[in-house]
Amino acid sequence: MNRPALMIEGRLKGFLDGAFLHLDRVLEENRPQLHQREVGIVTFIGQGIVRVGGLPNIKSDELVRFPRNLQGFVFNIDPEEIGVILLDPAEHLSTGAEVRRTERVLDVPVGESLIGRVVDGLGRPRDNMGEIRAVRRLPVEREAPPVMARSPVTVPLQTGIKVIDALIPIGRGQRELILGDRQTGKTAIAADTIINQKGKDVICIYCAIGKKSSDVAKVIADLRSYGAMEYSLVVVATGEDPPGLQFVAPYAATSMGEYFMEKGRDVLIVYDDLTYHARAYRELSLLLRRPPGREAFPGDIFYIHSRLLERSTHLKEDRGGGSLTALPITETEAQDISAYIPTNLISITDGQIYLSPRLFQKSILPAVDVGKSVSRVGGKAQIPAYRVVAGDLRLSYSQFEELETFSRFGTRLDENTRRVLERGWRVREILKQPQYRTLTAADQIAALLAVTGGVFDSVPTERVVEAEKNLQEIIRAQYPDLCARIEAGEKFTDEDRSAFLEGAKTAGSPAGGESRAND
Repeated sequence: MNRPALMIEGRLKGFLDGAFLHLDRVLEENRPQLHQREVGIVTFIGQGIVRVGGLPNIKSDELVRFPRNLQGFVFNIDPEEIGVILLDPAEHLSTGAEVRRTERVLDVPVGESLIGRVVDGLGRPRDNMGEIRAVRRLPVEREAPPVMARSPVTVPLQTGIKVIDALIPIGRGQRELILGDRQTGKTAIAADTIINQKGKDVICIYCAIGKKSSDVAKVIADLRSYGAMEYSLVVVATGEDPPGLQFVAPYAATSMGEYFMEKGRDVLIVYDDLTYHARAYRELSLLLRRPPGREAFPGDIFYIHSRLLERSTHLKEDRGGGSLTALPITETEAQDISAYIPTNLISITDGQIYLSPRLFQKSILPAVDVGKSVSRVGGKAQIPAYRVVAGDLRLSYSQFEELETFSRFGTRLDENTRRVLERGWRVREILKQPQYRTLTAADQIAALLAVTGGVFDSVPTERVVEAEKNLQEIIRAQYPDLCARIEAGEKFTDEDRSAFLEGAKTAGSPAGGESRAND
């Protein structure tokens, strides 16, 4: 063998010896270790649920994974099998498939990156605007703040709707139920409230549960057109989604809102609606063979809503001072507000706004039944000017409605009765308000003061709306400082009252608008 060949052979041998030595060192440093991993097997697949055998050490509410990265969470733990609620469609799942533990509970992304986005109940984007880069995740199920961490509800949350802000005020940190038959304007009130928060430093969350995709798309389009998505996020679980996703959606939306509340921000969250949420939970419970109770709902149906709504509160200053205001929506059938789910929610919340189909059919919009609606916070969460102007308006309006009913049986009315009815008809006209036409507190105060102070008594009923528009233009032009003081929550003096009444007289006079014949 010649010399070059010997040199090549020597170099190759040295290289191989070095490589084997390095490999021995790597294997020595990285010895393989055995890890125990529990694997279950799918034994049954139902509509939105599966039953799994195995997994002896599984925990309640633990997140599990199926093939194709499908997810579910543990709901039932029995000696022989566990019941799992699916969070994804089950078309690609079959019996015999492996189920793996994640050893963590269900959580969702939270943070500023969610504002302006549309996500599902797991925080996954639904708006084709790319991935959501969240720096933190929070569990879907969290404990409500303790009583000692809560502060009284004193700051108003203006809805921009006259009949609510004046007669059924809502405070930041309150839970106000909106209920009524289908197609009576429940979602419209919630959407108007979100739109009215523009420029008020309130984060809004709209959580759609079990609704049609077309209805949700319309609400999102309305929020976009009025610029409300700049400070809002939408959590969607439509009727086409698995019932498990519909069940977790409101809890996920609440966790997203709690992130901002703990940062000291004010948050408004709308649950639309909890009737479908209860039905989804009933469906899952029956499929998993939990014992049914009244109306086939499981025994803990009250608890699932109470543990959700108790998370809404106003925190003390040493806890950040943030607030989470909840507007849950529920649907009644045939005006039965004493049904199971509505009465449960009424007992949990701090008041209710009832929408009457009778008023809706008469085009009295928003169709708020003042007699059946109440705010348990009351005037404590109201701008001071409302207390001066609308202090006894609720009582007088309820008396007017009762008197109007009895007056239909009589042919001749005395002067006092006729005067009360005339005033009541004008109050009703003032309280009417088109959708998406939210008003500032100053505009509302001026209109209510004009009608309760008797200035609009001489204005024909059909001209009240026109006079109100004239009044709004006058007070904005002539009393901008007074309007600013009202918005700031300062005291409403007798001089302020006189100034608004003077403006109302101008607006209600023939010169303030086109003159018409009296009634």
